[in-house]
Amino acid sequence: MATYITSIKFTQQGIKDIDHSTKRAATFKAEAKKLGVKVKDIFWTLGDQDGVLILDAPDDETATAALLHLGIMGNVHTSTCRAFTTAEMEAVVGKVHKE
Repeated sequence: MATYITSIKFTQQGIKDIDHSTKRAATFKAEAKKLGVKVKDIFWTLGDQDGVLILDAPDDETATAALLHLGIMGNVHTSTCRAFTTAEMEAVVGKVHKE
């Protein structure tokens, strides 16, 4: 499983309905699970971003499907990056100088 870190920013719709933010998060977690994505953590944050999701998915396509599902709900904008563990990064770096 690959790990993805997604920052979220509330839309106008999302902030107007902030009272249901934790319920929406639980719904997303359940829907993501149906797609094969494990939501490891959900954090609400201070600063430029309103939250962070940490997801595990079998591939980029599955992670994208789950995040598109989140986006079509209209409450948040997302920005996602793929995260690598130490072991994964060592494997990547090991391929750099192979000929």
